Amino acid sequence: MSEPFDPASLAQSWPLPESPRPIVTFGAGSIVGDAHYPAYRKGGFPIAGLFDPDREKAEKLASAWGVTAYRSLGEAAAVENAIFDLATPPGRHAEVLEALPDGAVALIQKPMGADLAQATRILEICRRKKITAAVNFQLRFAPMMLALKDAIAKGWLGEVVDFDAWLALDTPWQLWPFLKGLPRIEIAMHSIHYLDLIRQLLGDPQAVHAKTLGHPSHDVAQTRTSAILDYGDRVRCALSINHDHKFGRPHQACEFRICGTEGAAYLQLGVNLDYPRGEPDILEIHPKGADGWVSVPLKGAWFPDAFVGRMANLQRFASGEDAELVGSVEDAWNTMALVEAAYRSSASPATPIERRA
Repeated sequence: MSEPFDPASLAQSWPLPESPRPIVTFGAGSIVGDAHYPAYRKGGFPIAGLFDPDREKAEKLASAWGVTAYRSLGEAAAVENAIFDLATPPGRHAEVLEALPDGAVALIQKPMGADLAQATRILEICRRKKITAAVNFQLRFAPMMLALKDAIAKGWLGEVVDFDAWLALDTPWQLWPFLKGLPRIEIAMHSIHYLDLIRQLLGDPQAVHAKTLGHPSHDVAQTRTSAILDYGDRVRCALSINHDHKFGRPHQACEFRICGTEGAAYLQLGVNLDYPRGEPDILEIHPKGADGWVSVPLKGAWFPDAFVGRMANLQRFASGEDAELVGSVEDAWNTMALVEAAYRSSASPATPIERRA
């Protein structure tokens, strides 16, 4: 590698489609107004309208963005040449997919169903109806993650052998009222992003050790997780996730450390710090052959820019401009299988410790 490391040369965005198709959204929750629609407007994607069974909520959001509030699921699904954006709770995905026309193009909010059985049903529906569908694991498209992936591909880290995720946060779970009473929260709704990203960078692990649990101060099913992904005897991958670190900003964290045989990367996922206002994302790389760390100037953030890239890839794949659909339902099923294995591990007895008689 003769050329010096140039952080500005790393890819940070996904090319936009030449002729974007209109988007019809199912759901009018906070994620639509806070992330989907700001991203779609930024990317130049036309927004046709939205449907939500809560008519008042749908009309309020539609009015704020100057789009149509459809009166029924069927009316929204009948919009021609649309990209269907399912910003629905996991238990509702299958119902909406069944209502879409055969051959439709859809983006499905993560997770891909509440569990692996629902993910399998969603996959079967998409296959039967020939729906071109991706799951909204948009962290893969965040500017810092595209740059990280590019740096790894160009050999600046050597062989990746360590991946650490460390989160100590005060997450406002009350912003998502649909989570109340659900049996699976932390891994299925949050850390699933990290598991999906790890699969993209490292491939599928052989197995997983995990423990996920709640907290005595509230009734959210799980908000704390520790997990080890087993990649054999060369790669170490560990996650330490705590959403109940409610002691002020000092010593809170949301960061990844990725180490290779010849270089390393540090990332801060800023949106999770003081969510939803967030803090800046950070990517620093200690490249192969260098004496120190180099800051990568980021052109955008996870929210909303990753949502632009996620939609761009889906639209470009549908038009034939992209050869690969990143995070397709076929691939996303494997992320759901990893999530399922993590919950099974958490429910299984750990290795007992021998006690002196």
